[in-house]
Amino acid sequence: MLKNLIGSEWKEVSRPALPVYNPATGEVLEEVPLSGAEEVEEAVRAAAQAFPGWSRTPLLERVRLMFRFKELLEAHAEELARLVTLHHGKTLEEARGEVRRGIEVVDFALSAPTLLQGRTLREVTGGVDQNLFHYPLGVVAGLPPFNFPVMIPLWMFPIAVVAGNTFVLKPSERTPLGAVRLAELFLEAGFPEGVLNLVHGGKEAAEALVAHPEVRAVQFVGSEPVARRIYALAAQSGKRVSAAGGAKNHLVVMPDADLDQAVPAILNSAFGYAGAGVLSPNTHVPHPQATHNEL
Repeated sequence: MLKNLIGSEWKEVSRPALPVYNPATGEVLEEVPLSGAEEVEEAVRAAAQAFPGWSRTPLLERVRLMFRFKELLEAHAEELARLVTLHHGKTLEEARGEVRRGIEVVDFALSAPTLLQGRTLREVTGGVDQNLFHYPLGVVAGLPPFNFPVMIPLWMFPIAVVAGNTFVLKPSERTPLGAVRLAELFLEAGFPEGVLNLVHGGKEAAEALVAHPEVRAVQFVGSEPVARRIYALAAQSGKRVSAAGGAKNHLVVMPDADLDQAVPAILNSAFGYAGAGVLSPNTHVPHPQATHNEL
């Protein structure tokens, strides 16, 4: 049975569970607990308690820790790719592309000393100067989809964390193993207790997380109906929310198209990653527009 990460402790959950399959063989790899509001409360409380200290941690120290995390991701990139293939089922080449795309966003997060710079405009009107500063929000929640179990979590929590926020991640209950390994590497990098927390579960856990009053911002990638639900639930409480959903790849084949390239592109676009990612015929690196998540 997989465990939730609360603070720096992996905690057992006494809840009903779902099997996590190897789709190639039908073998049950793990069981994922369906956490409820009680477990979400524990995770958010841990994140909220960590926020004051983490938000006051000097930016360069936050970046140093992220550099360590990035080094661990590079060292374990092949392991992460094989883990994606094991419990998601995509080819190893595709999984390697997914991991690489995730690490690229961690690279972007490392530029935080530049990204978080403010600005000053002097004399915007008579005797008035304007100053802009960036401040962290607090606890941020992330709900990634099943079809990119490593890449999209890496699109979510590294940027939020390096900006001084703390994070609660609820991975897809279908493919949770990638997020678990990322959290293990995150702790190994030396981040303080409670900066990243992980709660397994389905609809109950997701809605409890989005509705929690301590959660200040929500990131979601998934199907359009669920994205609308997440957006409405978060927005009614005044939270900042990014809810990407409903995308479907479209291609136009012109009369002069090279069909040897067009046909594989159409097949990948229609069927790859539930129709939500395009594979380059040269690099086989995924380009997701939005993905599907059962909530």
